[in-house]
Amino acid sequence: MTRRVHEVMTGNPVTVEKLTSLAEAARVMRDADIGDVLVVDEGRLHGILTDRDIVIRAIAENRDPADTTVHAVCSAEPVTVRPDDGVDQAVALIRRHALRRLPVQTEDGELIGVVTLGDLTIEQDPGSALAAVTAAEPDT
Repeated sequence: MTRRVHEVMTGNPVTVEKLTSLAEAARVMRDADIGDVLVVDEGRLHGILTDRDIVIRAIAENRDPADTTVHAVCSAEPVTVRPDDGVDQAVALIRRHALRRLPVQTEDGELIGVVTLGDLTIEQDPGSALAAVTAAEPDT
C-alpha cells in the first residue's frame, strides 16, 4: 500500500510573514535549526525562503538583510502537495521540479506541514547515506 504524504511530512511548519526582514527570518531559521521558512501572507502560503536564497539573492547582491523583506527574495508560488497524496507523487514532483522541499496544504489552503527530500529518502531508502545524514541530530 502506498504511504501518504501526511505519514512522512514534518508538521507545524515554521512560517514568517512576507514583510519580515531577511535578518529576522535568518534568526528564525537559526533558532529553529532549519534551512528554510515558509513565507505567508495573512496565513496563506506565498513562497519559500531558504538560507541559500538569503546568500545568493540578497547578500551577494549587496542587499541589506535588515531592510530587505523575505518577499523580495523568496521563491514565490511554490509547488505543493496535499496530505493524502501518495509519497510517490511527492517524489515525482521533487524530481520534476528539482526541489528539496514541498509545502503540504489541505484543499482549503491550510498549511499543515513540509515534506523534504530527506523525509522521502528515509521513507524510500532508510539504509542510504542521505537517510543517515538526514536522521542524524544537527551539530550545534
